[in-house]
Amino acid sequence: MDNRIGFGWDSHAFKPGVPLRIGGLALDHPEGLAGHSDGDVLLHALTDALLGAVAAGDIGTFFPPGDARWKDADSAIFLNLALEEIQHAGFGIVNVDITLVLAAPKISPIAGQMREHVAELLGVELNQVSIKAKTPEGMNLDHVAQCHAVALLERVRDPEDQRSMSAVIQSQRELEDVVEDLLSSVHGVPKRTRLAPAFGIDDIT
Repeated sequence: MDNRIGFGWDSHAFKPGVPLRIGGLALDHPEGLAGHSDGDVLLHALTDALLGAVAAGDIGTFFPPGDARWKDADSAIFLNLALEEIQHAGFGIVNVDITLVLAAPKISPIAGQMREHVAELLGVELNQVSIKAKTPEGMNLDHVAQCHAVALLERVRDPEDQRSMSAVIQSQRELEDVVEDLLSSVHGVPKRTRLAPAFGIDDIT
């Protein structure tokens, strides 16, 4: 059987005055996570794990940090594009294993709800999603949230001549067209005229 493994990692510092979102959930905490988008460290790491499994680049490839369209964006948008990538590559998710590293807030009381929401976002069963949390003891990282994510994929159909979208897109303009179509069809975001030139592939954070 043709299997693929992807690994993703992300880190954000805590920042006063912004809402905290982890795993697509709004959490009650005096500080949120700083980032160009909504700072969802879990969804960012998971997105990179899925993209990495099919060698499709990373978040920054599709969503440059200098692009104002992604300011405060819902990170579920990024995850949806990663799901499109693995589907076009002919793969499906076997399971994902996620580890959060942060001093606060406590994740264990809401881990079940978070697992359910991530499973819903991925379109998989609950038993295909694992979410754990650790504290950064002795690492002097109490004001930072980190996330490690591993994704196991299996081929679900013969790819024939299919390739990852990132392998067939020939220009940044065509890449942005794919993203804009996805936003319009999945999230109802109206298409807008592009003003920015091509960007590099820096991480979204």
